[in-house]
This record gives sequence, structure tokens and C-alpha cells, in this order.
Amino acid sequence: MRRNGIEVPGKTESRPVARRWLHNWNVREQRRLSFWKRLSPPQLFVGSFLALIALGTLGLKLLPGLYTGESLGWLDAVFTATSAVCVTGLIVVDTATHFTLGGQAFILLLIQLGGLGMITFTTVIIAALGRRLSLRQQALVPSSGDIIPDLDYRRLTRDVVLFTLALEAIGALLLYALWVPRFGWGGAAWPALFHSISAFCNAGFSTFSDSLIGFQAAPYTLAVIMALIVVGGIGFLVLEELYLRIRAGERGRIVRISLHSRLVLATTAVLIIGGWIPFTLFEWGVTFSGMPDWVRVLNGLFLSVTARTGGFNTIDYAEAAVNTNFLTMLLMFVGGSPGSTAGGLKTTTIALVALLAWSRFRGRTTVRLWDRTIPEESVQRAVGLTVVGVALVTAAILAYSTSEIGAVGHSDADRGFLAYTFEAVSAINTVGLSMGTTGELSPFGKWFTMLLMFLGRVGPMTFAAALALSAKPHTGKLRDAHEDVVIG
Repeated sequence: MRRNGIEVPGKTESRPVARRWLHNWNVREQRRLSFWKRLSPPQLFVGSFLALIALGTLGLKLLPGLYTGESLGWLDAVFTATSAVCVTGLIVVDTATHFTLGGQAFILLLIQLGGLGMITFTTVIIAALGRRLSLRQQALVPSSGDIIPDLDYRRLTRDVVLFTLALEAIGALLLYALWVPRFGWGGAAWPALFHSISAFCNAGFSTFSDSLIGFQAAPYTLAVIMALIVVGGIGFLVLEELYLRIRAGERGRIVRISLHSRLVLATTAVLIIGGWIPFTLFEWGVTFSGMPDWVRVLNGLFLSVTARTGGFNTIDYAEAAVNTNFLTMLLMFVGGSPGSTAGGLKTTTIALVALLAWSRFRGRTTVRLWDRTIPEESVQRAVGLTVVGVALVTAAILAYSTSEIGAVGHSDADRGFLAYTFEAVSAINTVGLSMGTTGELSPFGKWFTMLLMFLGRVGPMTFAAALALSAKPHTGKLRDAHEDVVIG
């Protein structure tokens, strides 16, 4: 039809065009949504960390004003971003001197996002897609799906963020009050905030070149750091249960603490005390020599707390006793608790394996604790995770020995084997402690360390689940014949 001499599409002509446009838009939206819906929770979880590492690397390379001198190369930028996002703390450059305040703030942002990402990223993404997941979908928090089956996941996300920000703010205020006499009113603010977030996220990054060695005789500072590490490492589920119990107690009601939370708290206490005494004795005449007795005892406690993914140090581990380094590796291997910012094999996993051994020693076929029987599936999962963890650490030690030491005799290797073994355990359990070998790694060693940190952060089982192709479940009624093998 024509209007004022101009050809204008009429209603009958414009409707097909609009319909085609709307149809094409709907097709594109359905494809986009179908892609996200095809992703499993482990794939979303692993993908979120990969994306954050990529963004962190680009930021370290492209953002201006991050460095006091020469900027990082691509390899070191990827390494630093991976260490920050995976809240590990291994560094190839000194965070205190190589980065400006803006650079340190960018690293702190990656630490915060990486720490919160263990739960919140996956929960928000899946909730936005309208899905319902068991608590961290078993692949993220093993065997926790039956603890609180009717949990509101949006409320969980909100509580995780609020708990984190509130506890980090309290820690920052306490550290600020303690550090004002040393750094002044203005100089204490940034280190207090940085160390509070880094400690709660169990990251181990520090704005001091010697980490916390300068605070060996500062009991209140070490107490605040230890409290943040422990609280950040016991898991948000435990924190929420304790919070709800306190609130219920104020109203005169009693709320039962779940078996999971009781096991986490008991195992954490046993590990801290069990490491405190040996560390104090091992280092009494070594790195603790010359200290007052109360400082030696205090630092022995700090070594026990920080070893399980805290990452801060008050001594030089390269100068520590051999048995101290070995015990540190054992505690690093255990790590924190499920659902926390900490890495490692997890306290509940080790506890279930120990309870299984004790049950078998007493001739029992089931694992019982506090008048409760733990499901066989959870026990077997703990055994499987332990086997995978030991295998990965063993493979990592072999890889470091091959790439960093080479085919040389033991006398020529000096202390290299112990140092790289320490590095391997620290990386895969996202601890961040080192005997000084991180900056000396070869390019292959750095890439391999990044892989270990990433696997330790997302979990090897979750990573395998993210790579696994979906397969049709076996619906047949037939099963293979039984045949036993000799054990022991």
C-alpha cells in the first residue's frame, strides 16, 4: 500500500516479517537455554573457576597501575591468577613489593571471589536456571545431601555471603586495632583488610614480604589470624548450624547439631591439638630457638592451624626440622572441611576412613558414631577419595622429581626432593606453604603446579565428573557373577 507516494508495508505484509523475527528470536533463546540446561552442576562449577582464572589473567596483563615495576609475563600472570582464585597462596613474585595497592586489591578480589565461589557461584547459577540440587550435588560436598534435605538454596547463598562479609569485617577491625600502634591510623587499614579476607578464605597471601614472621611474638594478632583460618575452614554448613543453635538457645529452644557438624568440630579439634604438641617439641631448639617459652608454645599452635590450608607462616620452612615438614605435609593432606574455603582431602573424609579402620579392628561391619550408623555409600566414597588423593600426590611428587630435579644422585639433589615433595602436597591441597622453590620452578613446573592447584580447588572427582560424557543408565536385570579375591 502507498501513503503520500511512499510504499509502506501493510498489516498483511508486516505480520509475516514480525512472526519470522519472533520465531528466529525464540529459536536462538531456546538454543541458548538448552546449552545451559545441558551443563551438569560439576561442569558449571569447574567452568566458573576457569572463567574467573581467565578474567584474572587478562586483568593482570591489561589493567594499568597494578605493578611497581615490570609487569608479569603471561605465564606468571596465569600462575598468580590461578593461585589467587584457587586460594592457594603460592607466589612467583613478592606480593608486597611487586604490586601496587591497586594490584594487591585486584588479587584480593580474586581471592574473595574464589573463596565464595565454592558454594555461591554454583548455587546462584543453578538456582537461576530453576534447578534444584542436593547440597553441592554430592560432587561438591560429598555425602552432605541428607543433612538438611529441605534447605532453601537462595537463603543459603545469602547466608554464605553475609557470614563471610560479617566475619571478615570483624577480623579486619580486630587486626586494625592491633596494628595501629605499629603502622599508624592510615597504614594499618589496608593490611588489616587484606589479611582478614586472605585468612578467612585460607588463601595465605600476605602484604608482608616475610608473611607473618614479624608477628612471632604478637599473640593477639596470631590469635585473630588463627580464628579466621579455623572459622573459614570448618564450612558454611557448620557455621549456619551453630548460628541457628545459638539463636534457638536465646529463645529457649534446643536445636540438635547434625552428625556432620559434630564430626567436623571434633576432628578439627583433634587435628589442631594433635599437631600443636609435636610442632612445639620439634621446633623447640630449631626455628624456635632464642624465643621465650610462651612464644614457642604459641607458634607451635600456629603451625598446627596454618598447616591445614591456612598458608601463612611464622617460620622459614626451609630451615625447619625434617619431622616438622613431614608432619606439615600430613596436615596439608587432610585440609579443611567440606563446604569451606579450605582445600585438602577434608576432615570428614579422613575421619570416616579412621572410623572404618577402627570398626574393622573391633570386628564390626558398619561404621557407628554417637549412636548413629553412617551409610556404607558415604564410607566407600571417603575411601575412594582417599585413594584418589594419595594417587595424585604420588604422581605429583614423581612429576616434580623428574622435571625439576632430573636424573641425578641423591647427594647431588641436596634437599631438593623434600622441598618439591612439600611443594606438591601444598599445591594440590591449596595450602600455599613452600620451602622456597615456587619461584625457581621451570615453565613445565609452573604449568603443572597450576594444574595441581586447580584440581585441588574444584576436586578431582568433580573435575572428572565435569569431563564425563553422559551415558544411558544400565537398566538390565542381569548382573555379573560374583568371584572373590584374596585380600591381605
